[in-house]
Amino acid sequence: MYTNNFEIRAEHIALHYKNRWQVGLFFKWIKQHLHIKSFWGFTENAVRIQIFSAIATYCLVAIVEHDLRLNRSTFDVLRILSLPLFDKTPLKELFARVESVDDMLENDNQLCFNF
Repeated sequence: MYTNNFEIRAEHIALHYKNRWQVGLFFKWIKQHLHIKSFWGFTENAVRIQIFSAIATYCLVAIVEHDLRLNRSTFDVLRILSLPLFDKTPLKELFARVESVDDMLENDNQLCFNF
């Protein structure tokens, strides 16, 4: 397409492929971080709304992770936040509770069976 067209300047072709590479990196990031399993609609507007909603959610989770100074991955923070969807537990208390459970599991090397 561009490579055989000698009327277009080399800088323009290089810029085109650089932008194309950035688009590819953006969609790779979406696939790795947003975990969109399937789209609910297939129109351009439906796909845009779902991607923008997922990006906004990811940004909010990253803000919570940063503000609370959690030493967890964004995926772990999202997993913990999804547990008490209808609970009004404050975020600091929720993560303190989860950290105490993690500490207990980390310190306990024996299996526990509750009969």
